[in-house]
Amino acid sequence: MSDYGKEYAVIVVGAGHAGCEAALAAARIGCKTLLLTMGLDTVAQMSCNPAIGGLAKGHLVHEVDALGGEMGVNIDATGIQFRRLNIKKGPAVRAARAQADRMAYSARMKKVIEQQTCLDLKQGVVVDLLTEQGRVAGVKTRDGLDFRGRSVVLTTGTFMRGLIHVGLNNYPGGRAGEPASEGLSEVLRGLGLTVGRLKTGTPARLAARSINFNLLEKQSGDCKIKPFSFLTDAIEREQVDCYIAHTNKKTHQIIRANIEKSALFAGVIEGVGPRYCPSIEDKVMRFPEKDSHQSFLEPEGLDSTEMYPSGLSTSLPPDVQLQYFRTMVGFADVEIMRPGYAIEYDFVEPTQLRATLETRVLPGLFHAGQINGTSGYEEAAAQGLLAGINAAQYCRGKKPLIVGREQGYLGVMVDDLVTQPTLEPYRMFTSRSEYRLILREDNADQRLTELGRNLGLVCDERWQKYLEKQRQVEAGLQIIRQETLRPSDSEALKALSLGELKNGASFEQLLRRPQITIDLLASRCPALRELSDQALEQLEIAVKYEGYIKRQIEQVERSREQEGVVIPESINFSGLESLSTEVREKLTRVRPATLGQASRIAGVTPAAIAVLQVYLRKFRHG
Repeated sequence: MSDYGKEYAVIVVGAGHAGCEAALAAARIGCKTLLLTMGLDTVAQMSCNPAIGGLAKGHLVHEVDALGGEMGVNIDATGIQFRRLNIKKGPAVRAARAQADRMAYSARMKKVIEQQTCLDLKQGVVVDLLTEQGRVAGVKTRDGLDFRGRSVVLTTGTFMRGLIHVGLNNYPGGRAGEPASEGLSEVLRGLGLTVGRLKTGTPARLAARSINFNLLEKQSGDCKIKPFSFLTDAIEREQVDCYIAHTNKKTHQIIRANIEKSALFAGVIEGVGPRYCPSIEDKVMRFPEKDSHQSFLEPEGLDSTEMYPSGLSTSLPPDVQLQYFRTMVGFADVEIMRPGYAIEYDFVEPTQLRATLETRVLPGLFHAGQINGTSGYEEAAAQGLLAGINAAQYCRGKKPLIVGREQGYLGVMVDDLVTQPTLEPYRMFTSRSEYRLILREDNADQRLTELGRNLGLVCDERWQKYLEKQRQVEAGLQIIRQETLRPSDSEALKALSLGELKNGASFEQLLRRPQITIDLLASRCPALRELSDQALEQLEIAVKYEGYIKRQIEQVERSREQEGVVIPESINFSGLESLSTEVREKLTRVRPATLGQASRIAGVTPAAIAVLQVYLRKFRHG
């Protein structure tokens, strides 16, 4: 082995969505960073659906952006259809989603990385870790090079012992057309880490010119686009339509007739797949009463003719895929450009991590993304950002960043990962958060931008935009408290559909009424029209949901008592005989950092927490 001769503070392995955010975060904080990838042409590759955001996932993108990450800015620059989801529901579950130009998304992210100071991008396959004095010290590559680093972030995606299944045929691969990563799994096992196996899948890619779009339902994007990033003022890129297609009885008959050729149903795959995103054969077999399943047909880019049929991932052979696609309306002459496939890969049980995403067994080694058993670009990016920040903080001897469950979906996700066993690929849902009314997309900057600024991640432009938005929200509050509507103002009463008004009312009081929106009030008030859409949205939510928000903040305050009780790492849980054997084993395996975290471990009862609380009180007092 030969040494590269340059020492880094942070080495990031893998340039997927987690790796890109990790490397950019560490470099922007000021640490000399190396980003190693198996292929320079696949930076930020969208291996599956070419889209960013969605329910809860959009929240994560906003949080990444608020902290100074890149994903929100990147999708704003390369998105080709933007839609707000759940707009008729409450603000907690409204979410942004955008179709991406897949190649443009990857190319722009690569350019950002190449231009980032303190960051080197290099091609190399990592096969081993360097250690010194019980700490990580760098990585070894297949080419015979040692890269020295004080911390390492592993973001291996689906590449660790990746195995692709197409029908009953299988071959090693991290994704179609790319090799798997061999060796790292054994290295991690050798460190004492528990390594498991998971599965995911992707549908075929179809040729657009072979599809009769006239027979499909068109789905257009929003006319008024709301960007992902708090930095973006407007989206000016060309927008396209998506389409809705459906399977039918004939489709399902073909799938059932060939089910023994599916790797999943033939028992060839050992990894566990995502329950919430099943393959089409899984849907057909699990829901025999359903005659049809919906698929959103989405373009892969402005300069590509490939179409992505969401919801139709499969491990059936290519000839069977072609047969069932051609039974669908609009697909009679369809051509497959790339067949769908399933892939299984190794992951490392994340309960072996701290809330900083650092492994307990080897100081300086961090994990982010699918190596932690998660699925999705957004989950990966959020973890990558946190791991990159904490790897940099580790090298600088600074306090790590731990995001609480009350601070962001990022905090919810990480807390879930480090306290709960991984039974299937983890996906973010709004239902996972007990504080979702205060963890909205629109206020991600209020929750996290100051944190990012203190870390050195938030640039001056972003900080000034944040301060200006806060100023506008405060100004808006003053306006609606001062502006009033008098009973004699018949024109305004009619415009607002209020009927008679016995007494005068402030705009703030009016805004609490379900039928009155901030836009309606702004139409009557020039001062409100001077405020940004972001500020007006924040203002409306703050007023309409004031009581509920206050109640949730009180919940947070009540839970802080347990969250603030730190559990020393030196505690020997096996010696606590007043706890059951099962509870002691779980506490020993997870090593919760706080009493609150211990309370969320499956099987740790409230009675056990009470016992632990008493013991900790005695422990602290000697």
